Amino acid sequence: MANNTSEIKIKVTVDENKVPDDIRWTANDGGIKNEQAKAMLLSIWDSKVQETLRIDLWTKEMPVDEMKVFFHQTLVAMADTFERATDDKKMSDTMRDFCAYFAEKLELHKK
Repeated sequence: MANNTSEIKIKVTVDENKVPDDIRWTANDGGIKNEQAKAMLLSIWDSKVQETLRIDLWTKEMPVDEMKVFFHQTLVAMADTFERATDDKKMSDTMRDFCAYFAEKLELHKK
């Protein structure tokens, strides 16, 4: 039986100071083709060294107010993913409590 593969491509255009000007991504299995993004957070687990490798990028065009919403939504998604991955509802709920606090302090729900 052959293994299926799926590929996600990320293309980052940078300026002379290596600051991202444009981020584009393609995920054919998801129907995404060369879509623009203003920010991305990518974490990969390296089990050999027991360490998370990260790429955190955002373009010059990413407004701070959108960055705050992006982080809030990412934190909420991480709480959901943590629960699915560990079945630890108590800690997931604690993470969601923090997300609510985060949103409150940034006044995200007033917008």
